[in-house]
Amino acid sequence: MAQAAHAAQENVLDANSSQIQVEHDKKRRQFVIRLNGSHDRAVLLYEYVGKKTVDLQHTEVPDAYRGRGIAKHLAKAAMDFVVEEDLKAHLTCWYIQKYVKENPQPQYFEHIYQ
Repeated sequence: MAQAAHAAQENVLDANSSQIQVEHDKKRRQFVIRLNGSHDRAVLLYEYVGKKTVDLQHTEVPDAYRGRGIAKHLAKAAMDFVVEEDLKAHLTCWYIQKYVKENPQPQYFEHIYQ
């Protein structure tokens, strides 16, 4: 059993999108990907700055996991949340700005404060 879990974990580290699961913790206002079991986490933090406005503030991936495409899953989940909830977003986080520029979805632009 442990070997199967370890093999699945390796897939996450290779940023196999079918293995990466983004959790949305609405109470703490963050998107989370658990890495290495639950010990390490990649997070994207946001705050409500108005009734229907969020500020996507910060994305952080532990050093050992950087460069594997993990942050893009957080960015996609956050932008999809903004669209699904019909919110407006300030993109304070440089990574989210980069993600939107590299993934120019019309529905994203409709929800971003320029």
